Amino acid sequence: MLRGCAGCVRVEERLERRLALKAALGIVLGLKFADIVAAQEVDPRNARPQDGDQLVFADGDRQGEFITPKDPPLGGPHVRAFPVDPHSKLIRDGSRLNKVLLVRFDPDQLGEQSRHRAVNGVVAYSAICTHQGCEASDWDAEAKTLWCPCHDSKYDLRENGRVVSGPASRRLAALPLRSAGGVLAVAGGFTGPVGPKTR
Repeated sequence: MLRGCAGCVRVEERLERRLALKAALGIVLGLKFADIVAAQEVDPRNARPQDGDQLVFADGDRQGEFITPKDPPLGGPHVRAFPVDPHSKLIRDGSRLNKVLLVRFDPDQLGEQSRHRAVNGVVAYSAICTHQGCEASDWDAEAKTLWCPCHDSKYDLRENGRVVSGPASRRLAALPLRSAGGVLAVAGGFTGPVGPKTR
C-alpha cells in the first residue's frame, strides 16, 4: 500500500510539472502573440506627425506632392496636408487625426505664438474640431477664420487657433513648421490634444 501511494505521489508530481510547463509555455506564446498584435497596431501610417516630416497635399490635383511655403494662397483658403516620413517616403494618412490645415498670412498679421511656429506666414493646425471631432473644413474668406460646419465653431488661425465662436471651448492644436529644402516640414509635435478631449 505504501508503494502504491509513493507511486501516486510521483504521478501527481509529474502532472504538476506538466501543468506548470504548459502554463509557462502558454504565457510565453501569449506574450509573443501580444507582441505581434501590438506591432500590427502601431502602423507607421497612423503615427502622429514627427519632427522632420515633410508635408504633401492630402487631396486635389496635386495630391501627394510636396508643399512649399508659397503654395498656400495668401489670406486663404486653407490647404489640406498629410505628413510624410522623409526617409521612407511613407505618407502618414492612416488616421484622419493626422490631417493638417495650412494657411498663409502676411506675417505681420500673425499673433506672437502663431508667428513663432510659422514659415513665411504659413501656419499649420489640426483639421479636427475640438468640439466633437468633425473636420473643420470651411473657410470664411471675409472673417479669415476656419469654420467647422457640424456645430458652427469658428477658429482664428492668426491667433494661435483660438475659438472665435461656437460650442468649441478649446483652440485647435497647432503644428510648428520649418522649411527643409524649400518644402514645408514639421518642427515638432502638435501643441495640444487633437480633436475633442477624451476622459
